[in-house]
Amino acid sequence: MSTLIGDRVHLREFNFNDWIDVHKYASQEIVCRFQPWGPNNEEQTQVFVRQILEDAKKTPRNRFVFAIIEQSTGKMIGAGEINIRSRTNLSGEIAYIIHPDYWGKGIATEVAKLLVNCGFKEFHLHRIYATCDPRNIGSAKVLSKVGMTQEGRLRDALLIKDGWRDSLVFGILQYEWDKVSL
Repeated sequence: MSTLIGDRVHLREFNFNDWIDVHKYASQEIVCRFQPWGPNNEEQTQVFVRQILEDAKKTPRNRFVFAIIEQSTGKMIGAGEINIRSRTNLSGEIAYIIHPDYWGKGIATEVAKLLVNCGFKEFHLHRIYATCDPRNIGSAKVLSKVGMTQEGRLRDALLIKDGWRDSLVFGILQYEWDKVSL
């Protein structure tokens, strides 16, 4: 898989030593408050990165996880991923997580655009979707900014630390992306 290059960040494949930078955000309660995992200890973060590396070896490969690198500093500031959910139906799912020092700066939007573009251009998907906790207003805004439509709400879709969580579902079709990405 090639590197995905944006204006302020680029996305590259993971290596094991990335666990150190992943741990800088995955160990923070604020980062994982809407997730079923975390805050991570070092061992949990290392297991996560090892799983990414194992998934990258699978054939066919369905999970593509990228380290988000700030171009001006070379620092790893998060992770973005695209998962091929159905090769038959040409559908995929994107996700991203950013170190909180970089929230509100448009980084997640840039990453989401890179991931969606990769899904349509590299994997020739027909539909790409993402989910987020309804309380995660920032993430919902990101998904809307990249042209995704809120398609619905899955009730009690995920069990997290404070109980069952709903998930908002956002999606975009390839022909819609072609219109907004010009």
